[in-house]
Amino acid sequence: MFLLLPHTYWHKGSKIQLKGSKIQLLGRDSRLKGFHGPELMTKAVATIPMEVDNIMLANLQTEQPNWQTERLDISNSLEIVTLMNHAEKMVPQAVEAVLPKVALAVDHIVDNVKRGGRLFYVGAGTSGRLGILDATECPPTFGTSPDLVQYVMAGGESAVFEAVEHAEDDDEAGAKELRTRRLSKNDSVIGLTASGRTPFVIGAIREATRSGALTVGVTCNLNSDLGKVSEISIDVDTGPEVLMGSTRLKAGTAQKMVLNMISTATMVRLGKVYKNLMVDLKVTNEKLLERAKRIVMVSADVDYQAAEAALEAADGHVKTAILMVKKGVDKTRADTLLAEANGFLRIALGEDI
Repeated sequence: MFLLLPHTYWHKGSKIQLKGSKIQLLGRDSRLKGFHGPELMTKAVATIPMEVDNIMLANLQTEQPNWQTERLDISNSLEIVTLMNHAEKMVPQAVEAVLPKVALAVDHIVDNVKRGGRLFYVGAGTSGRLGILDATECPPTFGTSPDLVQYVMAGGESAVFEAVEHAEDDDEAGAKELRTRRLSKNDSVIGLTASGRTPFVIGAIREATRSGALTVGVTCNLNSDLGKVSEISIDVDTGPEVLMGSTRLKAGTAQKMVLNMISTATMVRLGKVYKNLMVDLKVTNEKLLERAKRIVMVSADVDYQAAEAALEAADGHVKTAILMVKKGVDKTRADTLLAEANGFLRIALGEDI
């Protein structure tokens, strides 16, 4: 019935060994209690057909062998990195094909945030870690609250630095994590999985849908399972990897590009950027302090000393400092102008839109 290579799969606490057409249960799933031998196999197949189907990777583009790199193991160092560099060149083209969907996701996320909603990234493995990277960069870059952009990682915090076996296979765990966030219709949830079939992520997205939140699926396989349960499906066709199945490579690059676009475009649309400058950055270290001074210098056309003084008078807030210099007002008036402009510096300055 099954044509599978030896594979071990975990299902809700039961270890199932799949070998050819045989199923061996190690541990106990309560639904299989009392069954043995051939009867157990029949019951297992009837009980977990979806899970068994999900471990079959043969139809996933990211799991296909790449004929262009089949001599990878006998290539020298320059040949290997050249092959990898060549493969990465197609990623921007693949992302370009889904830009309308990325923009659609941004439009909906912006609307939700304006209504008080939050943005969640949900993922496992490399995909989950990319979500963590993007979420944690938003506060220093755009001055957002840590609550605005959050991440949910299969396996929890410990899985950030070390793989937690089987965590991604639990769809109920994904749903439970989202329930603890008390989602509303104003929230947005982005599911991240290169394969498009990770149970933890799909479970989370289904829970988000039940809560009325916006759901977006970002994968690297066309017609993905995640895409089918997401309101907006962003399936980037990155094709076979240089190293078969290693989706931290092209698929990882593609997902990072999409996340960069979603978070940056969202923050631009929310008024966190003036021209192409990050005027809402948080000054938390010397590098960012110097960057803030330079932004004031460039925006207000003043020298280093004037920018430094303006920032100090504005309590380190770049937008306020720029307004104070360009409009010749004090901090209180600058803050009022910003509030009236909903945080958009260009509008507060009265410049053409």
